[in-house]
Amino acid sequence: MSNGQRELAWFKSSYSGSQGDDCVEIAITESIIRVRDSKDITGPTCTVGGAEWERFVRFASGR
Repeated sequence: MSNGQRELAWFKSSYSGSQGDDCVEIAITESIIRVRDSKDITGPTCTVGGAEWERFVRFASGR
């Protein structure tokens, strides 16, 4: 990347659609989680802190 930032590693859920394009992707850094639409990888991202992401995952998984 030209601005000195390292390339983000994006991950898709194993629960994504069978075609693999019906999901969100996440990239985890030291301090934040970035979320994007897997069908629009150049589009906007949603950024949340680690604690907020952990609460969301707990809520979404019913734990």
